Amino acid sequence: MLQKNVGTLDGALRILIGMSLIFAALADWFYPWGWVGIVLVVTALTGNCMLYSILGIKTCSTCKKG
Repeated sequence: MLQKNVGTLDGALRILIGMSLIFAALADWFYPWGWVGIVLVVTALTGNCMLYSILGIKTCSTCKKG
């Protein structure tokens, strides 16, 4: 199972920006790049970002070290 590496503030910002990008894509303002918002929302909801895992970044205070 994947370890959590996305903190609360990081997750909230991901949801906010992700939903904005999805809305922009639906409104045809930023299509097709707006669909990247789906990735942001999914990583926020799961609490895991694969890029963070690769780079060794953790933004949550309760994440296990190591």
